[in-house]
Amino acid sequence: MPWLEALVYVLIAVVVAVVVTAVTAFIVRRISRRKEWAVRLIRRARRPFRIFLLVVALWVALQATSVDPAWREVLSHTFLVLSIAAGAWLVCALAIFLEDLGLARYRTDVPDNRHARRLRTQVLIIRRITVVATVLVGLGAILLTFPGVSAAGASLLASAGLISIVAGLAAQSTLANVFAGVQLAFSDAIRIDDVVIVQTEWGRIEEITLTYVVVHLWDDRRMVLPSTYFTTTPFQNWTRKNSQLMGSVEFDLDWRVKPDEMRDELHRVMAKTELWDDRVAILQVTDAVAGYVRIRILVTAVDAPTLFDLRCYVREQMVSWVQQVSPQTVPHTRVELSETPLESDAPRSASVPSKTPPDALFSGDASAELRGSQFTGPLEVQRPRAGDVAAGAATAEPHTAAEPHIAAGSGDAGAAPHDEAR
Repeated sequence: MPWLEALVYVLIAVVVAVVVTAVTAFIVRRISRRKEWAVRLIRRARRPFRIFLLVVALWVALQATSVDPAWREVLSHTFLVLSIAAGAWLVCALAIFLEDLGLARYRTDVPDNRHARRLRTQVLIIRRITVVATVLVGLGAILLTFPGVSAAGASLLASAGLISIVAGLAAQSTLANVFAGVQLAFSDAIRIDDVVIVQTEWGRIEEITLTYVVVHLWDDRRMVLPSTYFTTTPFQNWTRKNSQLMGSVEFDLDWRVKPDEMRDELHRVMAKTELWDDRVAILQVTDAVAGYVRIRILVTAVDAPTLFDLRCYVREQMVSWVQQVSPQTVPHTRVELSETPLESDAPRSASVPSKTPPDALFSGDASAELRGSQFTGPLEVQRPRAGDVAAGAATAEPHTAAEPHIAAGSGDAGAAPHDEAR
């Protein structure tokens, strides 16, 4: 029976694959007790190796059977496609294993990890390029196993120039990001775990791909930016050369502050913390205007997160010192009260005698005369004549004998009344 014979060969192939896999695993596990790389190899390549070995064993067993040629051709082509796919998976796993070996030699959890982060960034980009290239080659190999695709290969190659132009125009932005990602990986502009300021946000470079960059912000948000952003837009890289940074803490205090005592307190505070890297701890008076004295403290730390914690620590300790030891240093607002004398209380200057009659226009002093001469010129005041005064007095209504009155022209309010009997 052909099918029974095929089943026997399949069982034999499975047994052989399991035995080879077990022996290989036993040897690698024995090596892993002494070598770290064997542990990484088991973790990365165990599954793809088993699947690839099983597919190859079944394909060989199928070739040894005497089944129907039509079925054999179909099954043989199927196992060929599966073996190419499993082989591509195994190649990707081995490439990643080799890259892990390179990364294991350089640690990033040390103070000066700039070179290690640069290598890690480049290796991760190479890993992605390797995986993409392996997958494309595997897909191409699978497609070439089909007769129709292989026959059309010549025409595809002939039109490759036109297709490349059309594809380039259609995927211009995507290709720009791909080239920008490769440029970022090998130009050392940014690296994995770099501290950057992008779009006024503070964060760390978490991932660099061929098309985009992921920034892990300080509040656990993720900002995803295209790779072209870092090649066309200015940004701040706080760990470009090294991870050590300097920060400032500023205070606006009263003029009664004593900088020497505050400086001694700063040195005492810095000696108690492990956040300080023993490089810089300076207190200076940088300004003294507008009723306040500006005190600036400069401190250094090994990296940006440590520097932030150190600045907060220094600020808290100095505020406590001001409140407990030097309360007069707390900023004060001073107000000076002064009473402005009224205008009526101001001494008056003696008026200059004037020749202008007192009832003339703009009369009273020399300045009034000058003003009158500028606007109206000298004016004459018409006064009543003596005859007109007498006539007016004759026509006046007579008073009764009992009605007292004040004589005309009398300036004494207490003058005695008299009778006008006519």
